[in-house]
Amino acid sequence: MKKALPIIRWIVGLLFIFSGLIKANDPLGLSYKMQEFFNAWGISSINFLALGLSIFMNVLEIVLGVAMIVGIGMKFFTRVIFLLTLFFAFLTGYAWLSGKFRSCGCFGDCLPLSPFDSFVKDLILLILIGIILKNHKKVIPHFKQKTLSIVVLLLSVFVAAGVQAYTLEHLPVLDCLAYKQGNHLLEEMKVPKGAISDSFAITFKYEKAGKIVEFDANHFPADFDSTYTYVDRYEKLVRKGNATPPITDFSLQTLAGGDSTQAILGQPNMYILVLVKSFDKWKVQKGGFYKMLAYATVKGLKVFVASPQIDDALKLFPQNVTLLRLDAVVEKTAARANPTYFLMKGDQILEKKSYADIESFIMKIQ
Repeated sequence: MKKALPIIRWIVGLLFIFSGLIKANDPLGLSYKMQEFFNAWGISSINFLALGLSIFMNVLEIVLGVAMIVGIGMKFFTRVIFLLTLFFAFLTGYAWLSGKFRSCGCFGDCLPLSPFDSFVKDLILLILIGIILKNHKKVIPHFKQKTLSIVVLLLSVFVAAGVQAYTLEHLPVLDCLAYKQGNHLLEEMKVPKGAISDSFAITFKYEKAGKIVEFDANHFPADFDSTYTYVDRYEKLVRKGNATPPITDFSLQTLAGGDSTQAILGQPNMYILVLVKSFDKWKVQKGGFYKMLAYATVKGLKVFVASPQIDDALKLFPQNVTLLRLDAVVEKTAARANPTYFLMKGDQILEKKSYADIESFIMKIQ
C-alpha cells in the first residue's frame, strides 16, 4: 500500500483537476446543466444561483485535486472529496435511473459521458478515495515546507477563478459545441452517417380474468382466444437510437414568423450574424457594434442580428440591420457571450468572437 498510495492520490488528483479545468473552460455550460437538474426537481426558482454554484464547484474540484497531489491536510481534504464524490454519485445515479438526461455534464461538453458511465466512474472514485481516507496518516506531503503547499493551493484558486473569468468574457478557449469556428451549420443539422434510429414495438393491452396482460406481436400468449378482451395498444421504445443531429433546433425567423434559416445559411457571400441574448448592457456594447457595422457596410457585408428579445431589438437597430427571431435556448447554446459575433460564409463559421474581442473581429473583415 505504501507504493500504491501515491499512485492512487495522483489518479484521483489529476482526475479532479482535469474535471475542474474542462468545466472551467465553459462555466456557463455547467450552470445550464445545473438548471436542468433544478427544473427536474421542481426547484427552478433557484436557477439564478446556477452560475455562482458552477464557478464555485469548478474551483473546489481543482483545489481538491491539487490537495490530493500535494498531500496537504489529507484528513480534511480527503473527507471533503469523499463527500463531494458521494454527492456526484447521487446525481449521476439519478440521471441514469430517471432517464431524463443524455449527459450528466461531469466533463462538460468536451467529453460527454452517459449517466451510466459517469455513475460507474464515481463508484470507482469512491473506492479509490476510501483507500486514501483509510491511509491518510501515511501520506507524505510533496513539499517539506507547509507554507509552500499552502501557496500552491492558493495559486490553484486564482488560476481556477481566473480561467473562468476569462472564458465568461471572451468565450471558451476550447469550443466543443456544434457552433464552433470552422463548422458548417447545415452539416451539423444532418443526422450522422451510420446513426441508428429509435426502435419501437407495438404493445397490446388485453384483459383476461380481471387482469391486464401486455404483449407485442411476436409474443402472443399461447392460450390467446376470445377470453382476452382488447383494452388498448401503444408504441413502446425497445432500443434507443443515436439518430440525433448535433444541431436540432436552430431556426432564424423573420419578424413575420417565417423560417429564413435555409435562405440565410445558403447564401454564397460572406455576412455577419450577431447573436444577442439580452440588451441589458447594450449602452456599453453598442459602440463596438456600430464600429463593426461601419466596416461591414464599407465591405458590402450584410449584418443580421438574431435575438429572443426582438421587441427590444426593434427599438435599437437601424434599418440596414436585418433583425431575426431566435429561440432563447438555442441562443445560449450557440453563443456563450452576450453578444457573440459570427463571420459567416454560407453556413460556415469563419470567425466567432465575443463582444469583448470586437476589435479583433473587425480586423477579420477589413
